[in-house]
Amino acid sequence: MLEKIQKALTIRNSTVREMLAEALGMFILMVFGLSSVAQVVLGRGKFGEHLSINLGFGIGVTLGIHAAGGISGAHLNAAITFTHCILGNLPWSKFGAYVFGQFLGSFLAAATVFGIYYDALYDYSKGNFTVTGPTATASIFSTYPASNVSLTGGFFTEFVATMMLILGILVIHDEKNNGALQGTQALLTGMLVLGIGLGMGMNTGYAINPSRDLPPRIFTAIAGWGMDVFTSRYYWWWVPLIAPTLGCLAGVLIYKLFVDFHNQPALKNENEKEQTVVET
Repeated sequence: MLEKIQKALTIRNSTVREMLAEALGMFILMVFGLSSVAQVVLGRGKFGEHLSINLGFGIGVTLGIHAAGGISGAHLNAAITFTHCILGNLPWSKFGAYVFGQFLGSFLAAATVFGIYYDALYDYSKGNFTVTGPTATASIFSTYPASNVSLTGGFFTEFVATMMLILGILVIHDEKNNGALQGTQALLTGMLVLGIGLGMGMNTGYAINPSRDLPPRIFTAIAGWGMDVFTSRYYWWWVPLIAPTLGCLAGVLIYKLFVDFHNQPALKNENEKEQTVVET
């Protein structure tokens, strides 16, 4: 009976399987991340602090990669997917499926965390869901710049933070250089995100991922926060979409110019031949 059910439910289309894997990986990542933010904000500092949020997202990234890595490669980030398509590592025909899966998982995670903490949200804000003010709660779900950060400063922060993210990912996965041991990539990527949060999270909340920021923002617009989630803080909503994408592209270019272009197998073989001749 179980075998029949499995056969009936098994999806053979590789693109659909990858989309579902991205959705599940993103859902896991975001439930851990958003719930950690909710607990810190709604607990008024009694149930964690900024480090808790960083750890929550780091753990979420690690588990999300384990969930989706073997099927889709676990991009879990529209900017990374876009970069892979630019580099030719992923067909453009799959771009929409990957991003849709990421957005779906992220949106469902926001809805899940909203359901978990609805009573606490209502008690904290007295039913008045706002983006700014002493009882603002929109930042639980999406990122907003600090009050002392300009639009330019926030854009630069997101650009640099995402550049460091992709540089770290390339270092971890570069088998031609000094790549991580097999099986440790997910853990190290989670630690990478933790490090970015610890060092560059103050200005903007380190979105570093369009798939992390836009779907929950859309959810909050629907769930009671209104269009302020798009208009607040100099119409901030577009920055976590554009800055991470440009940061990813810049990070890849930097890594290729400084390391990858000069570390090809052909160059190594030539160097080994030359060394053999000299030794002889």
